Amino acid sequence: MYWHLVLSIILFTSVLWLIIWQPYKLSIGWIAAIGGGLAVILGLVSLANVLQVVSLVWDATLTFIALIIISLILDELGFFEWAALHIIQYSKGQGRRLFVLIVVLGAAVSMFFANDGAALILTPIVYQQTKALKLHPNATLALIMACGFIADTTSVPLVISNLVNILSADFFHLAFASYALRMVPVDLVAFASSLLMLFIVYRKSLPKTFTSVGLPNPSEVIGDPLLFSRAWWILGLLFLGYFLSQAIHWPVSVFAGTGAIALLAASRQSPAIHTRRILLEAPWRIVIFSIGMYIVVFSLRNVGLTQLLSNMLTVIAHYGSGATIIGTGMVAAILSSVMNNLPSVMVGAIAIRDAGIPSLHSVMAYANIVGCDLGTKITPIGSLATLLWLHVLDRRGMHISWQYYVKVGIVLTIPVLLATLLALWGWSEVLV
Repeated sequence: MYWHLVLSIILFTSVLWLIIWQPYKLSIGWIAAIGGGLAVILGLVSLANVLQVVSLVWDATLTFIALIIISLILDELGFFEWAALHIIQYSKGQGRRLFVLIVVLGAAVSMFFANDGAALILTPIVYQQTKALKLHPNATLALIMACGFIADTTSVPLVISNLVNILSADFFHLAFASYALRMVPVDLVAFASSLLMLFIVYRKSLPKTFTSVGLPNPSEVIGDPLLFSRAWWILGLLFLGYFLSQAIHWPVSVFAGTGAIALLAASRQSPAIHTRRILLEAPWRIVIFSIGMYIVVFSLRNVGLTQLLSNMLTVIAHYGSGATIIGTGMVAAILSSVMNNLPSVMVGAIAIRDAGIPSLHSVMAYANIVGCDLGTKITPIGSLATLLWLHVLDRRGMHISWQYYVKVGIVLTIPVLLATLLALWGWSEVLV
């Protein structure tokens, strides 16, 4: 048992290090797959555990891939650039209004197209527009940081808003409408507190006025107006399907996948969309990554390490629901900031289930989600999307150092995290 404990710790830390740093450009899918395979070979997990993992992650990963495919099609169609140009028009040359509206846009994109879409698709568009507007580098930094930050801090409202949410919803059987009822009001607090903190930190960097002369009209960036119109109908039906999933007890991935297929089919004859390239660019490796990483995390559970966290949560639960929500969320945030939010939400979910407090499983699950969604912003390693976001910006000549990111991340995240957890506590008391 002792050697299994040592092997499990070494395996987990090694896989986590390789995933975060990706030496020699190793795919995260291969890294997690090798780690999961070694866990089986070394006897740290059983084949029954593997089947259990597959049953837990298939819906989440397929939903996530479908959302990314939808986002890629819309991006190539010009949907997000169209939205950003409208934001600039609505700003009417006022720098602070532009800042607020970009934060609103980022929150909306994160809500419906997942946090990765908001961070990795919207940010380059905003960066391109700031260059066209000839904004000062400090103003550009403020808008870019706002995009990256709001993508995660407002990714709690819907099951589909973050892969963390989808994994947790599947693990604890949280239905789409029930989840939205619990978390949409909480997300409003996350949004308001995020906007407030971002404004406090960056208010001096924002221009008083700007000119948008020379920018194209929003309609000019739409590659295919007919497809653009059809896309709105598909998205509307998809959103209705999400709520229908609770009524008929179907997996969310069925509706997300159907939406992606419908949009792909509508795009096949469009000269503006390269469907083959989009399918090749879809993050299929996330399926292998989720399965492999969960298997590695299960090895921690099998040797008793997640039980330590379960014991901690059990102690916290003795102090009431408020302490349970805040304590669980803070622990999840700390874990996410030091070891990435995907393994963190898995560790947290297992620990909550094994804590043996069924009456608090639901609120602890939601607190774990909030902690993993927001705690990821404290450090760059908190999420793979943030690391890729920094890389994308660096390639465009905008370098954001880890030291600067952590300094700003702590200042921005801690107050927002606390406000959001308090909102979750208050709203949970109302719903009881």
